[in-house]
Amino acid sequence: MLSWAAIVRLGLVQMALGAVVVLTTSTFNRLMVVELALPAVLPGALVALHYGIQVTRPSWGYRSDTGGLRTRWILRGMAALSAGGLAAAGGVVLLPAAFWPGLLLSVLAYALIGLGVGAGGTSLLALLATATGPRRRAAAAMITWLMMIGGIALTAGTAGLFLDPVTPARLLAVTGAVTGGALALTAAAVWGVERRLPRPPTPDGTPAPFRAGLAEIWAEPEARAFTLFVGLSMTAYFMQELILEPYAGLVFGLTAGQTTQLSGAQNGGVFVGMLAVGVASTGLRIGTLRAWVASGCLGSAAALAGLTALGQGGSAALLHPLVIALGVFNGMFAVAAIGSMMAMAGRGRAGREGTRMGLWGAAQALAAGFGGLAGAGAADALRLVRPDAEAFGWVFGAEALLFVAAAAMAWHILSPAPRAATLVPGE
Repeated sequence: MLSWAAIVRLGLVQMALGAVVVLTTSTFNRLMVVELALPAVLPGALVALHYGIQVTRPSWGYRSDTGGLRTRWILRGMAALSAGGLAAAGGVVLLPAAFWPGLLLSVLAYALIGLGVGAGGTSLLALLATATGPRRRAAAAMITWLMMIGGIALTAGTAGLFLDPVTPARLLAVTGAVTGGALALTAAAVWGVERRLPRPPTPDGTPAPFRAGLAEIWAEPEARAFTLFVGLSMTAYFMQELILEPYAGLVFGLTAGQTTQLSGAQNGGVFVGMLAVGVASTGLRIGTLRAWVASGCLGSAAALAGLTALGQGGSAALLHPLVIALGVFNGMFAVAAIGSMMAMAGRGRAGREGTRMGLWGAAQALAAGFGGLAGAGAADALRLVRPDAEAFGWVFGAEALLFVAAAAMAWHILSPAPRAATLVPGE
């Protein structure tokens, strides 16, 4: 079984993955919308493409199950992700000079990013799930998630310092440093870890058909309701992902480096929120997971309402505190939702935990892509008829209402029984 040191090493892979992804979903998005004056729906569609391709995650999990060491698929996935990230930067550079070739390169790059995240991320989670002791699995998931958020925050903040003033050469250099460093860190992190583990036994018999097993899970009321909750809450979670940096640039005049740092501050808030819930609920046993999920959703809604009001004439000095608060409440919601997911995965028909997690993972990926695209598309449409601040404010307001609905749904469908003890590393 994996030691705590090995779990932390594998968490470095999640950190590397987040470091590359944050450039493609925030920095490149802002450059397309603000510096290149392209419609926000364009980067929204590209990000939605990378999320949509992640619906192939079950296929990558199967390949890592049957294709030998999972480490190979982790490295292949990270190599694809790094190549896709660098190609996406090339697409941003090429777009103003040759739009259609730049768009084609961007489409191919974001498709490669989706394949890389799907292959590497799924294989990593499969390795953690199969090689981590049952009492450590939830804690291992929380550790790796926090490390991913840490990688996002660190990269966004550091890259922002080196991007200003933005030039094509500087953008390619910063992206190359991040992607190359992520690949090297992944190789060092996984080196020798899996080979020290006992080989898992080969399963006997023929596995049940995938579609039949999925239909059985969908027939379970709890699993179906939780799938709908994941879709609703994650749509709300990701609606601001592609418009927050353009909002800060267009309404408050922040530079590309400053908005990248703003994104880093938000993800730093997510890290703090996750850590706070982990300490309060796991160490101090304060509150149920249901209460933490609902509180995170309602707090996120309040922060979004504050951002909406700020754009109508408030002090720009409040932008950073509100964005950090949004990140904190997002983090509270996310880690409590992960704990609830783990608690619910074992309910219902036995031996279907992986299918439930796969169903909820697919719902999360689809909601992330739809939420980002819907937020960007709505902002574009509203900016045609309303001032920028008001247009973005309507989108933030709609997102806040979705979070309120998600809080009500969570309170209804989540049992108060699964306390944070489900996150305790050993009991």
